[in-house]
Amino acid sequence: MTRIPSTVVITGNGLHGMAGTSLTLHVPSEGLPRIESMLLMPTSVNVSEHSSHTPAETGISGPQVIGAYLDHAQNPSVMPTQSEAWLGTPKLVLARDGVQLFPRFTITELTNAQTWAHIEAVDEQCGVQLDIMISINEAGLILQHARLTNLIDNPLEVRSLLLSVPVPDSMTELQTCTGHHLRERHVERMPFTSGLHAKESWVGRTGFDSTTLLCAGTRDFSFERGRVMCAHVAWSGNTVHFAEKTPQCGSLLGGGEALYAGEVTLDNNETYTSPVLEVSLGNGLNEASARFRETVRLAHKLGPRPVTLNTWEAVYYGQNETTLLELADVAAQVGVERFVVDDGWFLGRRTDTAGLGDWQVDDAVWPNGLQALADHVHELGMEFGLWFEPEMINLDSELARSHPDWILSPDVTRLGLSGRDQYVLDMSRLDARNYIFNSLSAIIDDCGVDYIKWDHNRPVTEAVSLYSERPAVHVQTEAVYELIDALKQHYPKLEIESCASGGGRIDMAMLQRADRVWASDCTDPMERVDIQRGTSLIVPQEMMGTHISASPNHATLRQTTLMTRIAMAFFGHLGVEWNLLQVPQEDLKKLTEWISLYKQQRGWMHEGNLVHADIDDAAVRVDGIVSQDGAHALYRYTVVSSSNTYPNGAIRFPGLTAGHRYLVRPFGGANQYLHEMSPSTRTAQPWWLDEGMVFDAALLTQWGIRPPQLAPEHAVLIECLDISNPQRGATTSHT
Repeated sequence: MTRIPSTVVITGNGLHGMAGTSLTLHVPSEGLPRIESMLLMPTSVNVSEHSSHTPAETGISGPQVIGAYLDHAQNPSVMPTQSEAWLGTPKLVLARDGVQLFPRFTITELTNAQTWAHIEAVDEQCGVQLDIMISINEAGLILQHARLTNLIDNPLEVRSLLLSVPVPDSMTELQTCTGHHLRERHVERMPFTSGLHAKESWVGRTGFDSTTLLCAGTRDFSFERGRVMCAHVAWSGNTVHFAEKTPQCGSLLGGGEALYAGEVTLDNNETYTSPVLEVSLGNGLNEASARFRETVRLAHKLGPRPVTLNTWEAVYYGQNETTLLELADVAAQVGVERFVVDDGWFLGRRTDTAGLGDWQVDDAVWPNGLQALADHVHELGMEFGLWFEPEMINLDSELARSHPDWILSPDVTRLGLSGRDQYVLDMSRLDARNYIFNSLSAIIDDCGVDYIKWDHNRPVTEAVSLYSERPAVHVQTEAVYELIDALKQHYPKLEIESCASGGGRIDMAMLQRADRVWASDCTDPMERVDIQRGTSLIVPQEMMGTHISASPNHATLRQTTLMTRIAMAFFGHLGVEWNLLQVPQEDLKKLTEWISLYKQQRGWMHEGNLVHADIDDAAVRVDGIVSQDGAHALYRYTVVSSSNTYPNGAIRFPGLTAGHRYLVRPFGGANQYLHEMSPSTRTAQPWWLDEGMVFDAALLTQWGIRPPQLAPEHAVLIECLDISNPQRGATTSHT
């Protein structure tokens, strides 16, 4: 029998100068492995060579056995159970014949390499095998998932399987996200007190108020400071994220899939695989979140992100061939590279009450077929995109009339509640999934569709498959992954955007498949500034849809200047959500100029490091993108409301290269921002000129400089060009 080591060290070097990550596992003779330490290693250290085990890494630092509890040290494993003296909330809940099991695992095999370890553990009495995989990827992200197998001929119900990591006692604060439609992913801060802090999603998708990242950190941690540990469950169905502190067992951070009773029941030799728990360490949220963004980038080979026009806010359901042909002409003139026809093109779809499921072109709207528009778009040199909502069905559709049993329902006697007048298609059925694949493929082939906007406009509730007679969120989620994967395999150049009434389904599992996400149905720049900040905790800027829309905004009725709307859209995958046929020529000219500027800069911007500055003034936001070589940086300075400081205080520019000097100036020229300035300003900042001024990086990153005094609800763009090396920072932004 192969000897199982008592200690395993897993290491990974960080990308782009980020610190590496080292994880030490203690492997006990009984029970599951526990994480002894998770460390950030300096960039000067090759973590693959850091393999010595100090006493703190070999279990000697474990807790003592104490009185009045159990005669066993209380040191939680990666999935703590009561058989290991865990006295907190159960993380592994299994049952046979309705009776809960209490497994005690013994590790039977362990294999590992520099960046990963695979642990096999068995409880023969309970008849279960647990395989745990722990790895560190190229971005320094710690990845954990588990496989649970039923070893005997008696059904095994999996009610909960949650993975975790230990949290140092010094991390005394928590941060999560909340939100709703039109206001997704806004951060919330709270103390990490004793007890269970759980954020659960039972809406069958990630959700508007999704956790995004559950972070524990040292006191007053922020984007730029404090030791931080962040966890994310990579799953697009029901989830739970938790932070738990007990007086005697320490603190944990973790999560997994939230399961309904009977949803996962294993027959002999069947296996349940958990979602991946992804954990990042960082000195500040900028570093910790960068590991998630770089992990997403590793999954994609994206070329330049084409400027996109989406027709939704331009025409809504009022589609017709003449209008969209004219809109495509103007779109091409201003520099749009991808033209996306949104909801309303298919059979019977004049409102949101009918048509979902009937994915055939409506001849009443398109007498010449949709192909005529697609051909025209392609002739103009643009890609052609199309909106679908494959997982949904209206009762007023041929599909529902033909296959009522394809609708997820609580039982055969009634439908569940509708949402947006629609229901959820049972994607776990192979016949339903094949129908959707074939329907989408026919349109893709006929029209040469380059891009799909994949929507999901309601929660998944009372979700029982009439085929299996079980709750179906788990298999529904797996089926959606399978369908997307099959389409992308069949059409290797096809790109897919994930939308769910805006940002209702954004998670690391979907980001492995989708090439873009729609952050929110709200395009108001004053709302978007924080929505995009929260979204950027895991989404790279080049994959975040950020569109220039009309003013007043269709969601909030707020009026903003075109320059402020452009500044907000610049920090993502830029697009247009606007009826350009009604836009004044002066605005079309400005839009054309800025789209051209965007194309000049997107190469380095879409590979760059996204940073957010710590500012105590609640009225101000400073966000930046710094090129990988530090030669270019672009910052957005936004004043979202009136400030208590008048004029506004100095702002800093994080991420610049220490020891270098930077030319700082208004991006695009000072005259572009005349309408953003406060009317009460009587003098200008001396550096706010086209020629700018030169400053040391130390001054810019540590002390800051005074910005121009903006009117509330306005934004400007500021560029920093490295002049320390004549080969760096040479690109001009001025028009």
